[in-house]
Amino acid sequence: MTSAMDLVPAPRTVEGPMRCGVLFDDDTTLWAAPGTETTERWLRATLGAALGLTLRPGPRDAPGGVRLCLDDTLEPEAYRLSVVANRGVEIRGGGPAGVFWGAQTLRQLLGPEAFRRAPVRPGTRYGVAHQTIEDAPRFRWRGLMLDVARHFMPKDGVLRCLDLMAAHKLNVFHFHLTDDQGWRIEIRRHPRLTEVGSWRARTKIGHRASPLWEDKPHGGFYTQDDIREIVAYAAQRHITVVPEIDVPGHSQAAIAAYPELGNTDVVDTTALAVWDTWGVNPNVLAPTDHTLRFYEGVFEEVLELFPSEFVHVGGDECPKEQWRLSPAAQARIAELGLADEDQLQSWFVRHFDTWLATRGRRLIGWDEILEGGLADGAAVSSWRGYAGGIAAARAGHDVVMCPEQQVYFDHRQAAGADEPVPIGYVRTLEDVYRFDPVPTELTPAQARHVLGTQANLWTEAMEDHARVDYQAFPRLAAFAEVAWSDLPAPRERDFAGFERRMRAHYARLDALGVGYRPPGGPRPWQRRPGVLGRPLEGRPPNR
Repeated sequence: MTSAMDLVPAPRTVEGPMRCGVLFDDDTTLWAAPGTETTERWLRATLGAALGLTLRPGPRDAPGGVRLCLDDTLEPEAYRLSVVANRGVEIRGGGPAGVFWGAQTLRQLLGPEAFRRAPVRPGTRYGVAHQTIEDAPRFRWRGLMLDVARHFMPKDGVLRCLDLMAAHKLNVFHFHLTDDQGWRIEIRRHPRLTEVGSWRARTKIGHRASPLWEDKPHGGFYTQDDIREIVAYAAQRHITVVPEIDVPGHSQAAIAAYPELGNTDVVDTTALAVWDTWGVNPNVLAPTDHTLRFYEGVFEEVLELFPSEFVHVGGDECPKEQWRLSPAAQARIAELGLADEDQLQSWFVRHFDTWLATRGRRLIGWDEILEGGLADGAAVSSWRGYAGGIAAARAGHDVVMCPEQQVYFDHRQAAGADEPVPIGYVRTLEDVYRFDPVPTELTPAQARHVLGTQANLWTEAMEDHARVDYQAFPRLAAFAEVAWSDLPAPRERDFAGFERRMRAHYARLDALGVGYRPPGGPRPWQRRPGVLGRPLEGRPPNR
């Protein structure tokens, strides 16, 4: 039996626990109110399989049973989990998502065996102590971004990622589907995007300064049915999938497939291939009507697949040199009465801002999209520190805080020489735990524009799910608590208490098969000696 004091993320309030409680065995029944069917199915499929229980349907008042209820007095994602001896377990949620998050808490209370896929001790009776837990999230956007363009993750790995998000009460999956190094989503009206753009001939190993190469093709893409499956699987776990189609930079894979999308009056785009190294690429989209129509067609198919309110258009790291040299781009600047190439990028982004808004969606992009102005409904992913998020919130735009100095999980977790592929700043588990998504510079009214936060997994140095596991965990557990729990100010947080709770959580991660970084450092097989990274000097200040 696991104590409520070991929960991750930490709940708002816990009354109890007491010695007596409820036992789970072959007689345990499950009753679900209308509107809670996704949690009902999940409990039977997941807890039932892990503990060898049928959780057969039973009456609402069955002694020792589990009851799922909706309660409109609670916030939509809030829940109340009550365990009463001789009566059973009741999960009340303000909405279907709240019931689901309550079920995640119940899973933790049942112990690490509840995180396996089949029983390891058949016939065992699992118990939950008498207690009441009341809980609700701090932020509505609790996200994880996964870059599948630099290194492709097969569909099963994406579904596994969604399961890990659900176990940590994260609810937004930012799906980075296109970049210079690969195009990962089938677009039926433009088949060469995947025929050509989804694979590259070789891949740089480590940082772009590394002399090492993997001299074999790398690639893959998701069919539209794959995408539908991923979106449906996420929805069953109350996770929203936000797709990212990056424009006008980070587009060499698209230009390699359709050379007319590039600045053909400056560079021979027919000679371009999908990029095989890392960094900021000079080959960007041409600001032509043809490019706009092409990407409108792309986004039309994207909107059919993704029902999310937000659609991410990237908008970051767009070098302007080709536009400065391009007679066609300069003619476009003159035609539109723009001052320079920065305003040309703003015009490009604002076109899709308006286009999405007329279809009932909202544009979100990296904080570079602030440069030159932004339409009223657009939102900003603030990655270059806090400054972009502060500026956006002050201008009345919604913000998702994801500063690279705090929550870029491709960055190294320690300064030691054994740390594999040392990239960026040192961001320890404690650093992440002390991250606060709301800048102190904002007024209360401005702070309400902070929708939430997300951690980002850029995969240049993560070639498979084992490397993704290592970079994400255990830091994603700390991040989940930052995003969910109502924590005190960063310097006042009880990191020692979190470390104690993590001892129980490591057992859950072990049961899930997560290859996390152990507290004492990487295991021998997690090291990558000789693979160069790009460590930055010093550490960014904690807020």
